[in-house]
Amino acid sequence: MYDAVDDPYTYENSTVLVNKLDLRDQGQLDDFEAEITSARSTEPLPEGALDFAHYCAVHHHLFQDVYEWAGTPRTVRISKQGSPFCFPEHIGAQATKLFEELKSNRFFEGLPVTEFAAKGAHFLSELNVIHAFREGNGRSQLSFFAMLAEHAGHPLDLERLNPDAMLNAMIASFDGDETDLAQIIADLVTA
Repeated sequence: MYDAVDDPYTYENSTVLVNKLDLRDQGQLDDFEAEITSARSTEPLPEGALDFAHYCAVHHHLFQDVYEWAGTPRTVRISKQGSPFCFPEHIGAQATKLFEELKSNRFFEGLPVTEFAAKGAHFLSELNVIHAFREGNGRSQLSFFAMLAEHAGHPLDLERLNPDAMLNAMIASFDGDETDLAQIIADLVTA
């Protein structure tokens, strides 16, 4: 659950996000969101230039059935457990900087697995700090990163992913320790 003040994304006097099915119960929304994004994740993801616009297109693809704002960067400040994410007025500039860095690193192509994992962990960590969307950042990050890994020649076996370990690694990376995240990525690489 995110902390947000004066949140235009939620129903009045509620923490439930406004959604296309008008579900007002958080459990029902969570169930619908999980089911539909899981189904959408089995479809081909949008093609693109592995840039911020492409990342936004991936979010839109996954969440288009749930939220009107799918694929659109958030306009409200949010935090999780007291840790603030990038202020919305800086999302565009920070995302541009991160994706330009990715491009200048040739999208991590041709790197040995350990170097790919380390650079990938840093990229994912920074993308998480930006937290471009009001909801659905983790799923979009993972889907986009899997595409990036495939492009870089290091496809991932996401069936081996331990969600709890990944969450803990992402939290540690938010605090500056990317070691566990790099190890998880290295362990998921199949080739």
